[in-house]
Amino acid sequence: MTDSWATFGADLHLELRGAGLRAGLMDALREAVRSGRLAPGARLPSSRGLAADLGIARNTVADAYAELTAEGWLTARQGSGTRVARRAAPRTGRGAAAGSRPPGPPRRTAAPVRKARHDLHPGTPDLASFPRAAWLKAARKALTAAPDEAFGYSDPQGRIELRAALADYLSRARGVRAHPDRIVIVSGFVHGLRLMARVLRDRRVREVAVDSYGLDVHWRLLTDAGLRLPALPYDEHGTRTEALGRQGAVLMTAAHQFPLGGALPADRRAAAVDWARAGGGLILEDDYDGEFRYDRQPVGALQSLDPERVVYLGTASKSLAPGLRLGWMVLPRDLVAEVTAAKGEADWMCGAPDQLTLAEFLTSGAYDRHVRARRLHYRRRRDQLVAALAAEAPQVRVTGIAAGLHAVLTLPPGTEASVVQAAAHHGLAVQGLSYFRHPDVPHGPDGLVVGYGTPSDSAWHGALAALVRAVP
Repeated sequence: MTDSWATFGADLHLELRGAGLRAGLMDALREAVRSGRLAPGARLPSSRGLAADLGIARNTVADAYAELTAEGWLTARQGSGTRVARRAAPRTGRGAAAGSRPPGPPRRTAAPVRKARHDLHPGTPDLASFPRAAWLKAARKALTAAPDEAFGYSDPQGRIELRAALADYLSRARGVRAHPDRIVIVSGFVHGLRLMARVLRDRRVREVAVDSYGLDVHWRLLTDAGLRLPALPYDEHGTRTEALGRQGAVLMTAAHQFPLGGALPADRRAAAVDWARAGGGLILEDDYDGEFRYDRQPVGALQSLDPERVVYLGTASKSLAPGLRLGWMVLPRDLVAEVTAAKGEADWMCGAPDQLTLAEFLTSGAYDRHVRARRLHYRRRRDQLVAALAAEAPQVRVTGIAAGLHAVLTLPPGTEASVVQAAAHHGLAVQGLSYFRHPDVPHGPDGLVVGYGTPSDSAWHGALAALVRAVP
């Protein structure tokens, strides 16, 4: 396996613009410092690591670091690496404090599987890979340092320690323009979406546009709140955001559409933001697996285009484990008080000890190290999946594999149901693509959505062999 951006150091999201690579890199680093995404004293990736991240020559990064050091933006010391200089810089990009505190789609089920030996459902990481020792170390340190009041009824916005750690991490790794006062801790994406549904209903929003493919549990939650859910059309380039109309909000997976797998192109991102600005709408961005991109630099969050029109939602469910029940919302300024009020006067959902542990896990660098290791692990699985199908079922096309923990296998028309049944016969739990299709979208391609992150290491090769036997 060749070295890639996934191999080295801490994640740092940079967007290079302009004709020259070195000049573009220097401009991007200056902007990151000016905006506060890179705080004074923050350690930068090594020149080798950043060069691998960006797919450019190491000398280009080294020269940019040297010139920015000469300008006073950075400092470099033997044994300490390259860091942001401890100098005054305006922090304009991370916001300021934000005030005070119809009938739904039918429930669909996968084909019944008796005594399934292998699980390839999407949406779950390899639970056996949870970093128990590192998490325990972080928990001990966090609880030792925790103030007594941390064990009482908590601020519904969440522990400030975690909100501060997330603001730094999301700014650095996902390009999110975050500030601790604009973050609300939730117990997962569904909790955050439920809060937003309540706020939208109180704001008299009647319609929330959604992708043509997604999760019916999310759609039911919104329809249960009395919201209508028109499906946006979809083509080979992704969701057609130019079709947005008089809806009050739109729910999107812009960085990695679930389950089809594409990243929303730049012009359609811009169209969505223009729509929100023109009509006062909101974009609900579900960044469910943004850390796991394999073939190029990560796609940054849509939220960075307009933090006042985008609600950014993320969780630790894919990067660590869904059992932690920890997620976060980065909110427009005028939504903080409403979402906090909807959550309640005390935080009944998110335990303070786990919040403090995750904060320590983030600030110590353990989270970056874990994500890097899992990213390489899941990329190997993806490559094994692609290679096995190319060798044994070359007529099956594999798509949506540049990122995430799942792939889409396109099947001959009219064969999806029989393949799902064949998989069940081989003891394999898997879902067809039609399972994720919006009920207002009557037709679509046949396929399987394969969650290659779900099996444990001991079960992976057996699951892969069963899948190859099941496909035509």
